[in-house]
Amino acid sequence: MELVHQGKVRDVYADGEDLILVASDRVSVYDVLLPTPIPGKGALLTALSLWWFDQLADLVPNHVVSAEDVPAAFAGRAVRVKRLDMVKVEAVVRGYLTGSGLADYRATGAVCGIALPAGLEDGSRLPEPIYTPTSKADVGDHDLPMTFEETADRLGADLAARIRDITLAVYRRGSEIALAKGIIIADTKLEFGIDAEGALRLADEVLTSDSSRFWEAATWKPGGTQASFDKQYVRDWAKSTGWKPTGDNAAAEAPEIPEPVVDATRARYIEAYERLTGRRW
Repeated sequence: MELVHQGKVRDVYADGEDLILVASDRVSVYDVLLPTPIPGKGALLTALSLWWFDQLADLVPNHVVSAEDVPAAFAGRAVRVKRLDMVKVEAVVRGYLTGSGLADYRATGAVCGIALPAGLEDGSRLPEPIYTPTSKADVGDHDLPMTFEETADRLGADLAARIRDITLAVYRRGSEIALAKGIIIADTKLEFGIDAEGALRLADEVLTSDSSRFWEAATWKPGGTQASFDKQYVRDWAKSTGWKPTGDNAAAEAPEIPEPVVDATRARYIEAYERLTGRRW
């Protein structure tokens, strides 16, 4: 097979009319790859995405052709998918205020041009979920926030509105399912593509510990850091080392992740998978 694209976490191979999407154990923070993998992470992301694709199939078609018809070397962490013309916007939705959204809110009172009530804190639940898209950057570059109007200029008003509406519907469905399992989905990002027949399809991964913030519902309290089952644990550790991902040598200077942090991160990913799906890993 021909390697046609290598992302931060996934590798894409051409195989006849289809593509083989392979999830690696690589981990990135602040759009920079760290040198230490998280064992089993690719398989966890793949299994959880497949489960979510099933839960969301009535809302939006997806790109999956088969999870079994893949090369043996990639079994468990690869999916055969349709070729799509990928939309050059990452569809982000936030139900709670944190991360870059919180920084924007503190600076402007708004996120991606959407004004929010005064007095919100880190971890506050928003009055309603908001659509806050970003540009889709290449490896090594940073995604940049966009307003909905900017996405409409880039994609056309009809397509931009369809992606926004589907993204919000996916978030609401996912949040309802997750909350019943004791997990808050604070925010998430989705990717879409257009197939050969012109149909819009959900692609890449969906509602995973890499693409979402999963919080412990039982202990959620606005005003500080939340107990989580996602990549935030690695982000917080990386920040604690004093490493700042700036400049052309950011990846080369990224710190090795110590074994206890690797183990704790993997445990969080496994707990998210087991609690959401009801299956043992």
